[in-house]
Amino acid sequence: MDIRNIAIIAHVDHGKTTLVDQLLKQSGSFREHQAVAERVMDSNDIERERGITILAKATSVEWKGVRVNIVDTPGHADFGGEVERILGMVDSVVLLVDAAEGPMPQTKFVTAKALRLGLRPMVVLNKVDKPEAEPDRVHNEIFDMFAALDATEEQLDFPMLYASGRAGWAAESLDAPRKDLTPLFDLIVKHTPAPKQAAHKDEPFSMLATTLESDPYLGRILTGRIETGVIEPNRFLKAMNAVDGEFERFRVSKILAFRGVQRQPVERAEAGDIVAIAGMAEATVADTLADLSIEQPLPAQPIDPPTISVTFGVNDSPLAGRDGDKVQSRVIRDRLMREVESNVAIRVTDSPDDGSYEVAGRGELQMGVLIENMRREGFELSISRPRVIYREIDGVRHEPIEEATIDVDEAYSGVVVDKLSQRKGDLVEMRPSGGGKTRIVAHVPSRGLIGYHGEFLTDTRGTGVLNRVFHSWAPHKGPIQGRRVGVLLSMEDGEAVAYALWNLEDRGKLFTIPGEPVYVGLIIGENSRDNDLEVNPIKGKKLTNIRAAGKDDAVTLTPPIRMSLEQAIAYIADDELVEVTPKAVRLRKRWLDPHERKRRARSEKD
Repeated sequence: MDIRNIAIIAHVDHGKTTLVDQLLKQSGSFREHQAVAERVMDSNDIERERGITILAKATSVEWKGVRVNIVDTPGHADFGGEVERILGMVDSVVLLVDAAEGPMPQTKFVTAKALRLGLRPMVVLNKVDKPEAEPDRVHNEIFDMFAALDATEEQLDFPMLYASGRAGWAAESLDAPRKDLTPLFDLIVKHTPAPKQAAHKDEPFSMLATTLESDPYLGRILTGRIETGVIEPNRFLKAMNAVDGEFERFRVSKILAFRGVQRQPVERAEAGDIVAIAGMAEATVADTLADLSIEQPLPAQPIDPPTISVTFGVNDSPLAGRDGDKVQSRVIRDRLMREVESNVAIRVTDSPDDGSYEVAGRGELQMGVLIENMRREGFELSISRPRVIYREIDGVRHEPIEEATIDVDEAYSGVVVDKLSQRKGDLVEMRPSGGGKTRIVAHVPSRGLIGYHGEFLTDTRGTGVLNRVFHSWAPHKGPIQGRRVGVLLSMEDGEAVAYALWNLEDRGKLFTIPGEPVYVGLIIGENSRDNDLEVNPIKGKKLTNIRAAGKDDAVTLTPPIRMSLEQAIAYIADDELVEVTPKAVRLRKRWLDPHERKRRARSEKD
């Protein structure tokens, strides 16, 4: 059977899953009544809530004797370490764009990588039946975006279809009949070249592992596209890479292929097809799985190194154990080790502190997703501020440098450049990118970008787009100023009182609402000055039997600041922690006792 491998790039994941849902139905690969495509392409609860792709996934449809493998890729830079490897499995991309919103800046990250790899795009203008749709304007914007991303002449000559994913039709023009998705199927088969690997069926088997996952019954499962040869169950293979050479031999216990909405066992797979193989114990992403006769590994895209680390510890606050049922250090370690089995970008090591673990990864969002998954599973944790990972090179301390590519409106370019310079960033390029936008490329230390994204969105009124990728290691660039203000600390245990919080509003911004439990050392707000201040949030109003003017006025509080998990992790200082439970995210001091905090502060000065 002929094979076509494509990737779908879209800003809104809901539109992508709706289109895949219709492709499955109309191809005959969809045999269930519920919208199972949403479980396939956005199977994670956090993906559906945030509208982003975190886990790379694949599905398959068959059309007139051609199998079309559809791959979904992560779009955020924190999960972008595997994007190039995943795009290496496909031969073309479908760019799905809303006909009213146009190409959103968030699609540029994956689109730029696809164009850089030489993939020819197909464009589908979705939702053209909406009253506010402007397909002609959006078409021009897509062309301008491709030109700004340095697309070749061949890539700029892209085919385009008009479609409605919800209604299940596509057409070559707005005046053409609107029946079904046959034009899209035909375009994919015609425009996407057959995988060149299909011509190497008679050679020894080889495959480059692209994604890793763990199954409780099958163990490690590696997914990739077969480069050469044929694979069948029970064959013996070896795993190797450019650094270690051959390091493992194993028997293939299972071959899984994507057939419709399910991944099914198959007895045979040929070069060019995308499959998942089980049976190995050590092989991981970027390793080559090959026949025993092959000596050289396939060239692989290296795994981006972790740039930040976070300490995961046991929750030892006075409120520990009230919300979650998984609070022991042993249980936390087991969960982290399971994560390492399926996520190659995560590394876990035991911390010198008893009962805590150092978890290294690519960024705050990646850490935030892991913590969010754990809290939903019933874990209680204490999380430290992210710290960058340093290296000693020739006796000199080096730190990770990231290349930040920023697209902003011209009016906000000045403040962005100023903030980057404050964070020890070096400006590499600054040029107009069309449509009143400016492209800024800078090399910034990873520690300078911790917590910057929220401030960046505020500075650019939500219109800026910041993409970051690891660039290199460079000598330490010196101190970077952190948070400039102190915090308000509770000096009592109990429940916050509206009257007390009302009197504290003059001191700064509050994070707590009346009725919430507080304890000594809990951060209840941000001080307006640069020092920490201990306050009493449970102090009630003194009662008296004497009437006085103003005594009976209602207490009106300013709505408090409620931070998301990522915002809280980026906000805290080195001597603070984030207490995470299934029901709450609280900020606290590492040492709750005020006398202990003062003693530690004196010892650090000495």
